[in-house]
Amino acid sequence: MADEAETTPFITSQLNGADTTPQIALISQYVKDLSFENPNAPAVYQWQEQPQIDVQFNIGAERVGDEVLEIALKIEVKAIAPQGTAFAVELLYAALFGMRNVPEEQIQPFMLAEAPRLVFPFARRVLADAVRDGGFPPLLLDPIDFGALYMQQAEQMQATAGEPAGNA
Repeated sequence: MADEAETTPFITSQLNGADTTPQIALISQYVKDLSFENPNAPAVYQWQEQPQIDVQFNIGAERVGDEVLEIALKIEVKAIAPQGTAFAVELLYAALFGMRNVPEEQIQPFMLAEAPRLVFPFARRVLADAVRDGGFPPLLLDPIDFGALYMQQAEQMQATAGEPAGNA
């Protein structure tokens, strides 16, 4: 009898046509901006030393409609050798997600942790192809644990929220 009472609200909401289940769908993903620089060509192809690779990335998220949000991964890579810059590439890779009935407190973790995890492999491929098309071996970035990064950033925000803002 208790089981019947627990399932009744779900059945009633479905019979009345109300769809209250959380839904998230990837609508589209695309390159917003891509820049590849090879400032020392053709001399760079004669250099013997392996360049140092510096990778920076940032995640942006914004609401673009009532139920549509965009996330953007910005990845910047510089390869620097003793002789100078071998190459520099910047990629802004974005995706649109449709969201319906998602609790507000779950939107930010999804957009800053799960959504980047879903689109990163595609951004990684675009970046590798751009570097390869520039005449270098494809640059294969290591996978990134966006969930752990989000949790680390959230902990840092909580720690700094408890500290005094400064001297008055």
